[in-house]
Amino acid sequence: MPFELVDAVLAEMSTVQQRLRDLPSRVGIYFLLAMCLFPEVGYRLVWDKLTAGLSGMPVVCPSAKALRDLRRRIGSAPVRALFEVLAGLLARPTTPEVRFGPCRTVSFDGCSSLRVSDSERNRAWLGRTSHHGYPTLELLTLVETGTRALVGAVFGPTAEGETSYAGRLLHLLRPDMLVLWDKGFDSNAFLTAGTGTGAQVLVRLRSNRRTPVLTRLADGSYLSVIGTVKVRVIDAQIAVTCADGTFFTGSYRLVTSLTDARRHPATALVGLYHQRWEHESAYYALRHTIMNGRNLRSGDPVGIEQEMWALLTLYQALRTVTVEAAESLAGTDPAHPSRPADVLSARAEVSRPLPWRNKADLQRTVPAPPRCPTSSRTKRASFSHGSPLGLFWDFRFHRPARA
Repeated sequence: MPFELVDAVLAEMSTVQQRLRDLPSRVGIYFLLAMCLFPEVGYRLVWDKLTAGLSGMPVVCPSAKALRDLRRRIGSAPVRALFEVLAGLLARPTTPEVRFGPCRTVSFDGCSSLRVSDSERNRAWLGRTSHHGYPTLELLTLVETGTRALVGAVFGPTAEGETSYAGRLLHLLRPDMLVLWDKGFDSNAFLTAGTGTGAQVLVRLRSNRRTPVLTRLADGSYLSVIGTVKVRVIDAQIAVTCADGTFFTGSYRLVTSLTDARRHPATALVGLYHQRWEHESAYYALRHTIMNGRNLRSGDPVGIEQEMWALLTLYQALRTVTVEAAESLAGTDPAHPSRPADVLSARAEVSRPLPWRNKADLQRTVPAPPRCPTSSRTKRASFSHGSPLGLFWDFRFHRPARA
């Protein structure tokens, strides 16, 4: 991740350090990303892994308290701003499996199984749940199903509900999108708001939902109306055979704003709805592949917010690398799972020795911030205040051109 991007975000959020420090704000951003990349170790070991490639260079050895103070000084605003810069559609115009006709496919879904540290302040914010031993956080994201890239995210207490959180992300929808969501978002108001953005929708209704039949179509679907929205309803029987031979069946009632049955046959739309499960795979990568099933470590709401934005930023950066690597090989699906090997490779890259020959090379590559005028009585700080740590998150990719 380039220094210029991090510095621009810090400057925009007015969180650049005001005086010469051994741990400048820029270093704090990279430390937060490394903290999420190594969730199983404490602050000091995260720092050791982050600086492992700087052998022979004068690097400070901060205490855990100093690193906690660094997090507190930075806050969550610059980390959120960094995520919002990186978030977005990653597929190129030629990327396969990302469109249905002219529309990019995206989906809404929530995750309520993210556990946080069991502290009094976290419980006061998130409340208690009967089925979890730890307080849980509700995460709601808009994902590009073809690449599993995050387009937007919001999180908070589970009591607020998925539909309320999803409403905060509706502004990210565009007329060239086809958005999928599950029956948990089944509400007339949300459907009206979603179609009001100009995006097309393909959503699942609850099984007990009754819709009026206005016109029967040749493919078995029918035209109807929900609230003030004209829709097409598709009743489908789903059969699934598992690898062990287990057989499951179920009934799905889908609703779409694509009312032309000739251009968009019911069978094609039923098959397309399967793409919504790419969202579940994205959450699996976030919770298990990166976090290894561990809880968020912060003990207060401010820290949880900062840590979540750092985790989402890390996920999006890894997805960008994965998508670009997949697109470089013809016939490779850009939405292939985030395997443990991908995360292990990222961890190894962070600790890889850097090719810099001496301190002068490093100083020329990473310009130090201008020093304030000092008198002869003022003791000058050593070189350890510099900002070489950003080199550990070498931004080896550029954002692809959006379609």
